[in-house]
Amino acid sequence: MHLLAREVRSLDEDAVAEDLGHAPADIVFLSFSDSDLLSLRAAVDAGAAGDATVRITCLSRLLHPMSIDLYVADTLMHSRCIVVRLLGGMEYWRYGVEELSRACRDASIPLALVAGDARPDPRLAALSTIPATALDHLDALLRAGGPRNMAAAVRLMAGLARQDDGGEDADTGTDTPPPETLPPAGLLRAADPALPLRAGVVFYRSHLLAGDIAPILALSDTLARHGIGADLFYVASLKDQTCAAMVRDWLTDTPPDVIVNVTFFSARGEATDISALDTADVPVIQALQPGVTQAAWRDSTRGLSQADLAMQVVLPELDGRLPGAPISFKEETAPGLPARHVPYPPGLETVAARAEGWARLAHLSPAARRVAIVLSDYPGAQRDGAGDGQAGHAVGLDSFASLSAILTLLRAEGYDTGHDTLPDSATLAHLLARAPATPFMTLARYEALLATLPREARDALSACWRTPAEDPSVVDGALCLRHLTLGHVTMALQPDRGSKLDRKSGYHDPDTPPRHAYVAFYLWLRHGVRADAMVHLGTHGTLEWLPGKAAAPSAQCWPTLLAGGMPVLYPFIVNNPGEAATARRRLGAVTIGHMTPPVMAAGHGDGRTAELERLIDEYAAADGLDRRRGAILRGEILQRAGDLGLLDESGQRPDEDEDEALARLDAYLCDVKDLQIRDGLHVFGRPPPHAHALAQTIARACGADTPPDIATRLHDCGAAEARGLLRGLDGHMVPPGPSGAPTRGRADVLPTGRNLFSMDPRAIPTRSAVVLAQRAADLLLEGHLQDEGDHLSSIVIDLWGSSSLRTGGEDLALALLLMGTRPVWDSGSGRVRGIEVIPMAVLDRPRVDVTLRISGLFRDAFAGQIALFEQAVQAIAERDEDPALNPLAHGVRGLTGAARLRATARIFGAAPGCYGTGMEEMLARDGWDGRDDLGRAWLAGSAWTYGGAREGTRDDDALQRRIRAADVMLHVQDHAEIDILESTDIAAHAGGMAAAAASLGRTPRILHGDTSRPETPRLRATAQEVARVVRGRLTNPAWLAGMRRHGYRGAAEIARGVAALHAFAATVPARFDRQFDLVFAAIVNDADMDRFLATANPDAHAAIRHRMAQAQRQDLWRPHSNSAAMLLDPDA
Repeated sequence: MHLLAREVRSLDEDAVAEDLGHAPADIVFLSFSDSDLLSLRAAVDAGAAGDATVRITCLSRLLHPMSIDLYVADTLMHSRCIVVRLLGGMEYWRYGVEELSRACRDASIPLALVAGDARPDPRLAALSTIPATALDHLDALLRAGGPRNMAAAVRLMAGLARQDDGGEDADTGTDTPPPETLPPAGLLRAADPALPLRAGVVFYRSHLLAGDIAPILALSDTLARHGIGADLFYVASLKDQTCAAMVRDWLTDTPPDVIVNVTFFSARGEATDISALDTADVPVIQALQPGVTQAAWRDSTRGLSQADLAMQVVLPELDGRLPGAPISFKEETAPGLPARHVPYPPGLETVAARAEGWARLAHLSPAARRVAIVLSDYPGAQRDGAGDGQAGHAVGLDSFASLSAILTLLRAEGYDTGHDTLPDSATLAHLLARAPATPFMTLARYEALLATLPREARDALSACWRTPAEDPSVVDGALCLRHLTLGHVTMALQPDRGSKLDRKSGYHDPDTPPRHAYVAFYLWLRHGVRADAMVHLGTHGTLEWLPGKAAAPSAQCWPTLLAGGMPVLYPFIVNNPGEAATARRRLGAVTIGHMTPPVMAAGHGDGRTAELERLIDEYAAADGLDRRRGAILRGEILQRAGDLGLLDESGQRPDEDEDEALARLDAYLCDVKDLQIRDGLHVFGRPPPHAHALAQTIARACGADTPPDIATRLHDCGAAEARGLLRGLDGHMVPPGPSGAPTRGRADVLPTGRNLFSMDPRAIPTRSAVVLAQRAADLLLEGHLQDEGDHLSSIVIDLWGSSSLRTGGEDLALALLLMGTRPVWDSGSGRVRGIEVIPMAVLDRPRVDVTLRISGLFRDAFAGQIALFEQAVQAIAERDEDPALNPLAHGVRGLTGAARLRATARIFGAAPGCYGTGMEEMLARDGWDGRDDLGRAWLAGSAWTYGGAREGTRDDDALQRRIRAADVMLHVQDHAEIDILESTDIAAHAGGMAAAAASLGRTPRILHGDTSRPETPRLRATAQEVARVVRGRLTNPAWLAGMRRHGYRGAAEIARGVAALHAFAATVPARFDRQFDLVFAAIVNDADMDRFLATANPDAHAAIRHRMAQAQRQDLWRPHSNSAAMLLDPDA
């Protein structure tokens, strides 16, 4: 039996290795917590150590194993007493604990390892070298904190050091009095009763004991300037049951209007799914204290490190807290001394303004509240300034029917919606999508309000958009847009954030400020309408995508600048956790999850395919019994299928015999028939129709874990959504709830109507994601070997942020497994702590050279996963293996320095702060001349490298090398609630890769992964998937009937599908003539459908005809019938 050596690498190895160069001391104290370091330093400065020398070191500088080894050897092994306090427990510094314990035992040096919280860790006690009594007493003193206890702790450490030196007066704690304790929680200062509003401010007891509460006091002062008196309440931990009880008593006795929380993590314990802060039933704003300097934060587009993002944003979101802004930064008070929190006035102002906005709601009656409801105007195809029919776009939501439902709801609850009969959805669509724009603010008023913005913002506006009078929305001295006011409810279509000629590219532009009309609109909502709350209806608008940080915004970030302190309620589709997180973190929004559209099986919408299936069944019955009849049927089936284009769609090969072709056709027809498609759109606040069919779909995905009340949960979605919106407008807390795709088995997201949260990114990829990804990897590798006759050598994977959150990182796990690596998890927390290289003898196949093209959202949210994949790349690149088995290592062998860094680049994406692929606007406006034009745009927009020392470095040559080398390009769709023709965005990514390869003279296999049923993943050629969706959904009478029920928005969805087909035809090197023919027959040349489109949404009607005519002109479609060319105006 042979034992195989397995190489495991920790993420800590990616930290910077440094030699601190510290001289030894009698006492060395190490902790991650600045509060510990500050408190101990104060005790030492007060003389508690006597003659003993003391060194205080922050563990965050000792993460890399090499740093630890150097410090142990050069500093700790020559010291006399070592104390390590570990916030988070042993797993946060495992290598250091194990190495230090071994060394101290060997050298007989007193070592105390204590936990950083109240939970004892027997492993730390076992690895310590001092007596148990001394260890327990030292732990108690450090936990109690405060000047006297810290002085006693230092004296105890000094005694241990003297004992090591043979001193007879060593104090081991046996005769020391017990710690003097400050209560674990309590009120530091009560609110000023003269102020009209009240806030509860919750902060850490340890900060109080360390004298590090300047930001808390500054927050109290800032809140007071906003008319809010603040109770300052300290806690050791919100998870501690004693503290939690004291917090509940405090909030019950003096209920606040809003809570500002300055503690980290989630407060929900294992034994309860509620937090003590829930007692008040008010919004909880999470104030941020980044663990970096202000300068480091200012230079970051992400805003927070992965650890700060997890502890201060992601985990608090589990409790329903609303991310705020930084109220302080870490700054060194003197060289070599621990850093203190220094208040950040602009962030304090942001938090206070938001607190005031939420606190005021509960003091207003519904009739007095002014509500603004904003609908997005998603950028689609523009035709010489004509509309695109996409006004009010919201993923999966009929926004105008939802607006009508919300108006009805508000009127029933006593909101002032005027005295007239409320308009129906068709009227609202006309008024907000097609009626002329009307004035909303005079130019003079806007210029006065503009003067209140920071000079930096005004200068940026002027540099980009010149004077306000030059904005195209200005007519006769006033700014105009489509809007409607009913009583105290104002509804409007969100203005274009940039030029009408470049709407798509400007949607996520990180550098260009919004134009004057856009700025004026939000200033009008705040100062003209004086809205008490804003409802942004549906996924998603542009406000949260304006230039600014991904999290922890500055006062100059445009989303913060424009929204101000206005409470934002954002109905958001429940299956999109990534973009919902962006809205929460950039706007401080309550993202109220709404249900996805109902789904149904596609069936055979075309009677001819149904007849084919009947003939196949007849053939199966005749086969073996009546061979002559079977042969006749087989020939007829194949003839009909060929005429319908189904043989090509099914992937028939030239050398296949008739039986193989028939089997492939049968499988394809079943694949189309089983396709899950939408049955209309969701209406916010209404229960999903056909709930029984949807419940069955979810139950099949859940399997044995199906909740017995799934049908009830579905029925309750409508009422829960309405309740969530009303609770938010009432100034109450909207309970938190998970996000995910219901049809992928996520029954826990039901009922909807809760404030969405997502998972801790540090746990990605999860163990279950790796298990499921292994199935996809096996399918991909075996299929490639079977189809190509050789092992897969190189692949490019399109990796998105939202899908990573939905699946727990299945796509990233797939990439790691293909390379022959797998994640390693922390046994206690489940977080990923590194990677393991699978030995070749176990892998039993060649490693695949994997390149990732990451989305902007993935880049912003998953810094740790980028580091993890980079670590895997470097580990594989360093292995000495047969070149045929390790193409990555073979390609970089012998290279050093900068050349090796460039050669190992395997993570590419858009420039820092940018989103998309760089070709979206070209697709929207037909601004391209041939597929190569689009490919070059994709290459130019994807050429920034990430990972290691490459944080956003442009390298066009490196990307082109990876594209040229690729055998396969893969995009994965992880749920059935959307499909490949959902929008042109998927074509810009998946098709963009294909166009990029074509522009470089390469034709790799372009694959579409389907993991909507993760236990049985499917791989199809992207062109085949497009054909399947065109036949099964886009031209399916059942789907079209569902869209017709939704009028304007249904017509818009049809137009989006046609635009997506055109985008794939433009990018993927395959012909889609048959698919365009099907669209023409079902949508353009059908008299009833044509009338519906022309009546419900004339712009969408024109956009569809424009796309079809363009496809002809660009030779993307050669119509089967001459009637198409005659019917479509070539100049449309």
